[in-house]
This record gives sequence, structure tokens and C-alpha cells, in this order.
Amino acid sequence: MSTITATEIVLPGRVEPCGLLITQRELPAPGPGQVLVGVEASGVSFAEQQMRRGKYYDQPPFPFVPGYDLVGIVEATGTDVDPTLIGSRVAALTKIGGWASHALLDAADLVRVPATLDAAEAETFVVNGITAWQMLFRIAKARAGQTILVHGANGGVGSTLVQLARANGIHVIGTASARNAGAIEALGATWVDYRGDVAHQVRALAPGGVDAVFDHIGGPGISDSFALLAPHGTLVSYGTAATKNDDGNSRLPVLKLLAQLMIWNALPNRRNAHFFNLWAGKRNLPRFRSRVAEDLGKVFELAARGALRAQVAARIPLTEAARAVELAESSTTVGKVVIVADFHG
Repeated sequence: MSTITATEIVLPGRVEPCGLLITQRELPAPGPGQVLVGVEASGVSFAEQQMRRGKYYDQPPFPFVPGYDLVGIVEATGTDVDPTLIGSRVAALTKIGGWASHALLDAADLVRVPATLDAAEAETFVVNGITAWQMLFRIAKARAGQTILVHGANGGVGSTLVQLARANGIHVIGTASARNAGAIEALGATWVDYRGDVAHQVRALAPGGVDAVFDHIGGPGISDSFALLAPHGTLVSYGTAATKNDDGNSRLPVLKLLAQLMIWNALPNRRNAHFFNLWAGKRNLPRFRSRVAEDLGKVFELAARGALRAQVAARIPLTEAARAVELAESSTTVGKVVIVADFHG
């Protein structure tokens, strides 16, 4: 095939959402082991919100195309790739590059999407589903009958955590604002108002402590999260939202958090503390890819049979990405804001 012109959303620097650029770039034909994907959907996650501020821990230098994950249709394949992939709907983790009309990807990174899910629905389960599954089952090793606390249960990862837990017989306490209380309870969680005394409310519901806490907030409140654990409970920290607007070195809040978790793990307190980094295992690329495919496959399977419900907060065209970012950062939505391609229906 000849080159194709891709429309891309470029983050040129530390800008407000209105500062995103709409550009075009020629993409070559797929090389060996590659595929060309016509992107149908990509998402706005907390990672992109931090990248816009220049505060994501290991983001690339500006300018670049954001987009942590994507769902789309394979339009062409390179050599050493099964040509029957053409026409298939697939999902992939990308970290960057998803906010585009087309993307060149390694075929080994693709996971097939069940036919029962449309592109936007499937997109909500990619990075969110992998993150939630691995934190819940690979790190916390949660099991039926246990009780967990999910901070930000209305968010993309949070709402997925709630559903995965409930589908596996795990009791969930979820924090959110009062406006999202009904949505949280509809997912099967017990709602707690994050603007109140969260620790007091959680202790009233789980006097002996909770078996796991999933905390994307960080900051001073991380101590309350750890204190709420039952003996042998697990704190899984996966972000530092509390410091997203702080000035200074973007790595410092993460390093402080890691140091605190190490201190807790060194104490004879019978509790565990982990920082979840989705990309930590990528040094062993075959194993990383195998785990992503296995875990996302399980999430897709649950979604395909209705055990998980896609939480699509909004579907906004690619060329209106600025509006998508503004909405995602408003903290008024339940689920994930999805950018849908103007070019693929």
C-alpha cells in the first residue's frame, strides 16, 4: 500500500486543552511485524491529564501525540503478519499515539475485541480493565467475601474495579461526590462521600478494616488509606492525583510516595503496600504482552457476556479533543470520556 495521511492531535507543551493542535502526517506502509490500524476510539485518562501539565512520571518530551490506548480496525498488514487480521477490530495499549485517525502498531501488541462490544465500549476496558484486573487479582489477590475500598469509584479505573470486584463476589466501598452516589450504588458498591470524614465512614462500615484499598490520590491521605487496612490487607497505590497541580519536579511526589510505601513494608505491621506501574514488567516484553492479552481477554469476556457494563461518559470526535479533555478534567462524569474518530463512522 502507499502512504496514508493521518490526522493527529498534538500536545505541543504545557498548554490548556484549547492549546492542543490538529495536525496531519504521512504514515508509511506497515513494516515487518506491523499493522496499520484505523483508530475508532481512544480515551482520556488521568495519564493524559498529567501529561498536559508536564507531570506524568515518564512522559516523552514535547511535542507528542497523546493517547494511552486505542481500539480500531486493522486496515493493512506488513510482512510476517497474518493478513486475515485485516478488517478485525482490535485493542492495544500505546501509552502515546492513540489520539489519531490511524496508527502503526506492532501486531504482537493487539488484542481482538469481541463482536458484541462497539469501539467506544471496548475502549473503556483497555487500560482501565488491565489496570483494574492486575491490581485486584495479581497484586491484592482479592477473593469472594472480602471487602475493598475504591477511591474515585466513579472514574474510569474506579468504576471498572467496582464491577470486577462485584462480579467476583467481593464487597466494595466506593468514594465519590454526592452527585455520583446513585451511579456508584447502581454498580453495586456502598457509597461514601469523599468530601466527608472518609476514614470515619469506612470504619463504621468495616470495623475490622478492609482487605484492600485502591488509592489513585496519594498525598497526605495515603496514610488514612493504609490505616484502614485489616491485618494482612493490601494498599495498592496507582497515582498522585492530590499533587496534580503542584509546582516543581513532577517526579518528586511519586518518589515520596514510593519511599513511604517502602517504610510501611519494612514495619512489622502485617500489612502490605504496593505502587502499581502498568509498564513495570515491559523489560520482559514477551511476558508483558502475554499478561496484557490474558488479562484484557478476561475483562473483554466478562463484558461480552454482560457481567461488566461499559461506562462511557461521553463520545467526542477526534477533532474536538480539547472539549474531551475539558470534560474529563471536570470531575463531573461517571466512567471514561472517549474520543471517537471523525473518519471511521
